[in-house]
Amino acid sequence: MTPRDRSRHPPALTPGYFSSVHRAPREALVPLDPEEADLSGPVFGTADIGSLDHDLIRNAARPGEMAIGPRILVHGRVLDEAGRGVPGALLEIWQANAGGRYRHARDGYLAPLDPNFAGCGRVLTDGEGAYRFDTVMPGAYPFPNGPNAWRPAHVHFSVFGWAFPQRLVTQMYFEGDPMIRHCPIVATLPDAGAVEALTARYDPANDRPMDARAWRFDIVLRGRRATPVEP
Repeated sequence: MTPRDRSRHPPALTPGYFSSVHRAPREALVPLDPEEADLSGPVFGTADIGSLDHDLIRNAARPGEMAIGPRILVHGRVLDEAGRGVPGALLEIWQANAGGRYRHARDGYLAPLDPNFAGCGRVLTDGEGAYRFDTVMPGAYPFPNGPNAWRPAHVHFSVFGWAFPQRLVTQMYFEGDPMIRHCPIVATLPDAGAVEALTARYDPANDRPMDARAWRFDIVLRGRRATPVEP
């Protein structure tokens, strides 16, 4: 297995992102030998995934209603370091609604909640490592990292392997968003290539005409081109 290139991923301590000062480890990291680690755990199967789990527009909506906001579909593949699709990977996503607010007790942003949008979904990759989510474009929102700090539109991704210790967490941004370069969290990434790796591309060939725009986001699990993950 190709080792992770840590220079591509954001360091745990980045004072420009205020929360990292409290979250970063204060001692040296201890490498974990995967041969000695306990990687046993549940195996996720298709029976665990509901028919609407991938559809954030409808999976929390009242009968006959849908989430509010510009409709999009986010799709791509989960790949290994050799570019091969990874089948059976469990992807979970969560995001703010179209107004930039999460359905969470600690979210105090004044934007309204959408009663038909929970902001979370999950899916298993198919035999080629492909996935798809139907959702709405998340809104930007302010956060307490300074006098005027904003998060650009983004979607959080969690990728599970065959056991719970095999989990990666990352974020996806949207091509062309001018707020990306102003975000203190994005600024923790070590180079422009890492930012590009976290930016979904508009994919008009896969739009649903008169319905939804498509965005493509591939996730590379290992190797020098691995998608940056949160420390």
